[in-house]
Parts: sequence; structure tokens; C-alpha cells
Amino acid sequence: MTFKTGMMVVAALAMAGASTPALAQVATGAPPVVAGAKPVTIERIKVHAPTIEGNLEGEAADRDVLVILPPSYGREPSRRYPVVYALHGYSIGAEQWAKEIHIPRTVEGAFAKGAQEMILVLPDSKTVHNGSMYSSSVTTGDFESFVARDLVRYIDGHYRTIAQRESRGLAGHSMGGYGTSRIGMKHADMFGALYMMSPCCLSPRDPAQIDPAVFKQLESVKSPADSAGLSFMLRAQLATAAAWSPNPQKPPLYLDMPVKDGVVQPDVVAKWAANAPLAFVDQYIGNLRRYRAIAIDVGDKDGLKADAQTLHDVLDRYGIPNSFEIYEGDHTNRVAWRFQDKLLPFFSAHLAFQRAR
Repeated sequence: MTFKTGMMVVAALAMAGASTPALAQVATGAPPVVAGAKPVTIERIKVHAPTIEGNLEGEAADRDVLVILPPSYGREPSRRYPVVYALHGYSIGAEQWAKEIHIPRTVEGAFAKGAQEMILVLPDSKTVHNGSMYSSSVTTGDFESFVARDLVRYIDGHYRTIAQRESRGLAGHSMGGYGTSRIGMKHADMFGALYMMSPCCLSPRDPAQIDPAVFKQLESVKSPADSAGLSFMLRAQLATAAAWSPNPQKPPLYLDMPVKDGVVQPDVVAKWAANAPLAFVDQYIGNLRRYRAIAIDVGDKDGLKADAQTLHDVLDRYGIPNSFEIYEGDHTNRVAWRFQDKLLPFFSAHLAFQRAR
């Protein structure tokens, strides 16, 4: 695998190889409407993130968030619900993510088909370079803590949740799957079950895979706003650097690239590698053992299949129960079906719900 096709958020797999940001906005098929499905309520809110305040890139600390309330929420005022936090992929935000997984149809369909009702929360973690990597960086802000702390605290304070880790699920697709693995390993005190859909960016890349010519094209970027005109692949490199190799002494982008003056920079490559879950998973085995359930899935035509398999194998090697499925599909074409028929039933089975009175 070359650097251009295998590195980092490429993982969104260009939504199968897209070369421009526009092409990354994919249209996905939807499962049929389930007869008798009751409507959910979608609320669009802003959540302030102290952990994102003061970032060097100028990312807003007031984040857009979609909250999907189950059919019974309005008519059962004493009832409390588990919450699933669902993370979007690279180059899209929460609104586009909701469209790709066909909310509200898939959520209503899952409940109608027997999944227990829960609250879903879709935070927007899109940045000036199109993705935060759900990481902690002075350049972008601490999106890892935003999801694991600020957001959870806000939702528990404003909605009727069951405010305990056993009743919180964390899930995501592509970059969101990466975020689920990263945040899940580090914040097992906050979540009780994990579901990674086609997770990207799991493995570190060898410096030999890096093509200096790719980074030569980035020398013309003189401000964060300049990245808007770049191809999907090039913009992804800036997003990675902002998240994983920030440099507060290097305005205006405040980041270091893994190539400088045509020469690969081993120290920067090492920083990127240190953010690969397959590089740090062994340090979090104790945390992973705390989860009630862990699931990973990936399409048989998805270039991320091998890394997903490797993560599953690591969990198996340590005796950590997990489910792993390779299904017929590519990076995006079955995601809505998976969300309705696999992900939501998974959390229905493994989160802690309010006991009937």
C-alpha cells in the first residue's frame, strides 16, 4: 500500500478513492421503511466545549450536535434512556453523516424491528481541514475530551439519560471508527460498549511509504483557509498533521509535516505512528476488558479490511470478547443497513436500560 492510498484519513477511503472533497460527499442507499415505525424527534443544538477553546486553528468551541430522541421520549416524562454517541467520518459533518445513515428512517426502523429505545447523539467534529481525527491538539483543540467529557456532561445535564458508563455506547464510521477506537481505549470509565464501523487509520505507516512529492504540493498553503481548494488526499494530510504533529511555534498552520524540503522527517513520522491504535492498543488492554461488548465490521471490498482484521486478532489474542464481521460491501454502500440492522440492535443488547417499574 502506498502512502497516497494508505495513509491516514485516506481511510475514509476517498469514499472509495475520491480525489476531491466534493466527491467525498457520497450518496448511500437506504433500507426500506419499516411498517408501523414510530417517528423520532431530531433536535439541533450547540454544545460549548471548553476543551476546544483557544485552539490555534480558530475552530469554534460551540459545536453543532444532532440529538435524536426516541418515540416514547415526549410521552413518558419519567423514563430515562441509554445514549449512543455516533461519530462521523472525514470530510463530512454531523448533518452529512445523518444523511448517509438515513436518519431518521434507520433509527425508527431499528426501534420498530425490536431494538430498545435509546437516545442518539451525533456531534460535529469537522475542522478547517475537514476532520479533527477526534484527537487532542493545541492546533485543532482537544476533540477527544470534547466527545468523552464535555459532550457527555452536557447531554447528561440536559436530557433524561441514564448517567452511567454501562448505559453509554460509542460508535463511528471511518474516521469516526478511528475515534471510537482511540477514545474507547482511553476513556473506558465513560462508555460501556463500542462499535467500530470500517475504522480508519489503525496502523502506523513506514517512512518508506512516504512520497515527498505529495507534500511538495502543500507548500503553497499559506493559511488554513487555503486548504479548501485542495484535493481530498492533500487536505487529509493537513488534517492529520494538525491533529498529530501540532507546532505552536509555526504559524500560520501551526503544524509540522512529515516531509521538509523533500526530506522525510522521522520525528514527525513517529508522532503520526504514535497515534495509531494498533501501536498503542497493548497499553490499554485493562481498559478494553471493562467493556460489556465490542464490535468491529468492515466491507469485503473496503481497503481498510486488513487493519480491522488485525485489531480483531489483537483483541482475540488477549482474550477480550469481541464480534467481527466482514460483510458484502465497500466503504460506504451498506452503512445505512448496518446502522439499522446491526449497530442499534448491538447497543440494544449490550447497554444497561432502565428497569421496568
